[in-house]
Amino acid sequence: MSLSALDLFSVGIGPSSSHTVGPMRAARRFAAGLAGSGLLDRTARVQAQLYGSLGATGHGHGSDRAVLLGLEGEDPETVDTSHAVARVEAVRADRKIALDGTHRVAFDPDVDLVLHRRRTLPGHPNGMTFEAFDDAGRSLAARTYYSVGGGFVVDEEAIGADRVVADTTPLPHPFSTGAELLQRCRETGLSIAGVMMANEHAWRPEPEVRARLLHLWDVMQECVESGCTREERTLPGGLKVRRRAPELRDRLRRQEAEARASSGGSMADPLWAMEWVNLYALAVNEENASGGRIVTAPTNGAAGIIPAVLHFYTRFVDGADDDGVVEFLLTAAAVGIIVKLGASISGAEVGCQGEVGSACSMAAAALCAVLGGTPEQVENAAEIGIEHNLGLTCDPVGGLVQIPCIERNAIASVKAVNAARLALQGDGQHKVTLDQAVKTMRETGADMKIKYKETSRGGLAVNVVEC
Repeated sequence: MSLSALDLFSVGIGPSSSHTVGPMRAARRFAAGLAGSGLLDRTARVQAQLYGSLGATGHGHGSDRAVLLGLEGEDPETVDTSHAVARVEAVRADRKIALDGTHRVAFDPDVDLVLHRRRTLPGHPNGMTFEAFDDAGRSLAARTYYSVGGGFVVDEEAIGADRVVADTTPLPHPFSTGAELLQRCRETGLSIAGVMMANEHAWRPEPEVRARLLHLWDVMQECVESGCTREERTLPGGLKVRRRAPELRDRLRRQEAEARASSGGSMADPLWAMEWVNLYALAVNEENASGGRIVTAPTNGAAGIIPAVLHFYTRFVDGADDDGVVEFLLTAAAVGIIVKLGASISGAEVGCQGEVGSACSMAAAALCAVLGGTPEQVENAAEIGIEHNLGLTCDPVGGLVQIPCIERNAIASVKAVNAARLALQGDGQHKVTLDQAVKTMRETGADMKIKYKETSRGGLAVNVVEC
């Protein structure tokens, strides 16, 4: 199995990679499959059924809307988010859907889109089925898909959640564990980012890799700006959570202006940078909660951490440049690949340790690298980042990616900065390895009760009044 950094990072829409991006991709794949097999014109009706965590929290995560848009041929990276709600309402009103964007068939969302709150398919907690029928009600095609985290989708032929992609591209420096990655660095003399870039060449030339990574950075910056300038001051959904990013940025800018006027620009608070790290994470995750455009990094629920720490690098580290941004993202991706192959990045499978924990680990490693850390120090930073998120549950209140998700990203972003700095003070030698921490995450996730794995049936989700 081969994974690219551009598999791990992709542009999508909120609020969830596994519950929004994944179902949209699966539905789009099913509709395209009907067209490719010549069955589209014979199709008179389709039905979609969502199971497990998708069924339990699908309405709060926008899974139902994502399926409708996917069946109409929309892709998470390019869908017009400003008109998405109106299009879904049109389907509900007309009881018709344009399969693959062209072929209109009967579709009653109240009947043909079923969310099973208590039933689960065997392959993964995020399972879904699609079926097409002809005029006589005969089944033309049926497919089962699993959304296994980070927007990755596999079909029923996948064996469990470990087969995330079918790509068998040979890589010059393959690795699936932290130990193997460090060995590749020793063998080649390359940094972790250097090993990753060499592997990326198996799919595309370096200028393209660089351009696409910098495009992801552009999207991250646009996401922060959008999150800081939204006019609606309350997040969608029944919780009525107040946006904090716009007001917080105004306050921080005002305080900086006052400091420049009174003392030449220096802030008295030695941890002033952390105020901005908090802001960046809040802005991204509030934008995600609004269904806006974000980068899965490695998931939507944890999408604020890597952008927040990368913003910290570009704003507060002298000498930061595009080369550093590319190094940051490649290093983060290397750690993400290790976690995905060794455990999971799916909250529905291992809890939030797989989402926020993974992102914290990736960001810590990436920041350590661009601050001059050795591969051993980078691996240490990654281990610190994940170790201190072990056991973290996924318990979204009301099934919405808002509480505790938004603040959790801010806290993990600051934790990632600290993990990188702590690792840089050492020589890379440490007792607990990244691989041991990843193995522990996998085992802890297996032991975790299902109510703590993105079902909204445990934790804060049952102890916080929703209205």
